[in-house]
Amino acid sequence: MSRKKRVLQKRFVIFCEGDTEYNYIDKMRKKQGVELVLKPINMHGGGYSNFLQKIKTESQSNYLAKFIVVDADRLATVQGELEAFKKLLEYCRIQNAKGNTPHFIIMDNPDFEYVACLHSPDYHGQDSHKYIQSVLGFKNIASFKGNTDIYNYLNSGELSYQTMLDTLCGKEKLLFNI
Repeated sequence: MSRKKRVLQKRFVIFCEGDTEYNYIDKMRKKQGVELVLKPINMHGGGYSNFLQKIKTESQSNYLAKFIVVDADRLATVQGELEAFKKLLEYCRIQNAKGNTPHFIIMDNPDFEYVACLHSPDYHGQDSHKYIQSVLGFKNIASFKGNTDIYNYLNSGELSYQTMLDTLCGKEKLLFNI
């Protein structure tokens, strides 16, 4: 009697800034049937340097790639974050040059709220917080961020991640992962 063959699953790890991003990616993973390992990192108090420490301590094995999802708004608004981000970026570039597990930084510019608005075909750059309240129908930003079913909400009716992707394809990129 032979042993069952073990099938290795393709696994990616995603480090994300907060609960909203985590909830979105987690539901997307389940809908798309992709094997992802989510590592939510709360940046409050630690910023980009906290991301760097967590990424360095995470095992290099068993992942095809590491994705780091961060908001860009901290670069200009929080003292010391530009330097911390440069260190994070340099670490990722070094890992990629070594041929280790590829590291990709995905920046929400300026933040996830903006990216959420891009799911709407009627969004044309208005203030994202006001749009979330007046058009998407959330009482306030806290209720938006607290929605654990945010992926399904942003992919219902006329809202779609495909609309967001189509819009982003035509935009200038803030960062290239090379």
